[in-house]
Amino acid sequence: MDNLVDHTEKIRLRAPEPEDLDVMFQMENGNDLWSEGIATGPYSRYQLKKYIEENQNDLFSDRQLRLMIEHEELGVAGIIDICTFEPRHMRGEVGLFIRKDFRGRGIARVSLNLLERHCFHVLGLHQLYAYIRKGNTACLNLFKSEGYEQVGILRSWFYMKNGFQDVCLVQKINDLVE
Repeated sequence: MDNLVDHTEKIRLRAPEPEDLDVMFQMENGNDLWSEGIATGPYSRYQLKKYIEENQNDLFSDRQLRLMIEHEELGVAGIIDICTFEPRHMRGEVGLFIRKDFRGRGIARVSLNLLERHCFHVLGLHQLYAYIRKGNTACLNLFKSEGYEQVGILRSWFYMKNGFQDVCLVQKINDLVE
């Protein structure tokens, strides 16, 4: 597996493949993902196909790193990525999406650990951070349990159908890089 980033016995992170087009289309265009992000319109199959074909899956050249979360027995469980990468400051924003039918199985925790290990030990990033809606307690608890510190609250940061929502900013510093 030449596109494998990191793995455990059951879960691996890997580059998107052409065969992932349908599942990426469903995940990227799902309402539950949109409410927590900044997308303003749906992605077309053409756009996602082009992304898969043209992306180098190199954080430094693409300024992002999108990885498929694959469970050995269950298939593609989600997507985890680094976006808003700042090479000068060696930091990146974490995005994590687990399909509804795969939640509650520890897949998010393992995936976050695998991504951190890759970013901190292989790529040498100094920090990872995430914006998490204040009401998304499951996600906040996940990141905090994995050593992310809540460093602030951004008031009225996300606009959702029921109004503006506060967002917690969490970050994890790589102590190996100073």
